[in-house]
Amino acid sequence: MEQKQVSFVDAVKRALTVNYFNFEGRASRSEYWWFSLFTFLCSAILMAIFGDGTFGSILRGLVSLALFIPSLGLSVRRMHDINRSGWWILIALVPIVGWIIYIVWACKQSDVNPNQYGPVPNCE
Repeated sequence: MEQKQVSFVDAVKRALTVNYFNFEGRASRSEYWWFSLFTFLCSAILMAIFGDGTFGSILRGLVSLALFIPSLGLSVRRMHDINRSGWWILIALVPIVGWIIYIVWACKQSDVNPNQYGPVPNCE
């Protein structure tokens, strides 16, 4: 079964609505990376508009806080997609090596068959 690509807008909509508190199931590579790009763009745009002053820092902190839970859930579901426990996201806490391993896993192709975490993500 071929996995379909999710669009930028669909990935953001899913993460901020139906999957806001979802830590179960699987997330495709495209869904994960599109939302990662969205979080980066939010921070970069706020930095460009407000700079690093107090108000800009507070606003970026609030946006980061609002995006933390869906980012965490998406990371857990991304690990599930490659048949790993969601707890493996904690490997990113290990300096340098942990981040390298995590990024390699986040880039890894999805399991093409259903696994213990659910069916192949349908990105229609």
